[in-house]
Amino acid sequence: MPTFKALIVEDNPVILANLVATLEELTEIRVVATVDNEADAVRELVQRASELDLVIVDLFLTSGSGLGVLKRAKEMTLPARRIVLTNYATDDIRHRCTNLGADHVFDKSRELDSFLDYCEQLTSA
Repeated sequence: MPTFKALIVEDNPVILANLVATLEELTEIRVVATVDNEADAVRELVQRASELDLVIVDLFLTSGSGLGVLKRAKEMTLPARRIVLTNYATDDIRHRCTNLGADHVFDKSRELDSFLDYCEQLTSA
C-alpha cells in the first residue's frame, strides 16, 4: 500500500501534534511538512507540488488564510487532494472552500471521526 504524503497547514501546535500523530498511526499518511501561515503554505505547495498527495488546511492561520492556500492550490492545478479541517464549517464556508477546490470540508469539533474515516478510505483505495 503506497504512503500518501501530506502537507498540514495548522496554526494550533496542540492540534497539529495530535493530528500528525493520529494520521501517521491510523492511516498510510506521512506528513512531510507542517506550516502555520499562508505564505509558508504557498511556498511548500510550490516546492513540493509533485510529491504531495494531500493538503490539509485550517482556515484561520497565524497570518493569511486557508482560503488563500486553497486559491493558490487551485491556480496551480495542484493534483493533491485538498481537505479543509476547521472549527468554522458553516454552509457558507463549505461552499466557498468547495469553489476554491477543496475536496472536503470537515468540522474539527464535530466531524473528526468522519475526517479520519475519509483519510483511511483514501489511503486504502
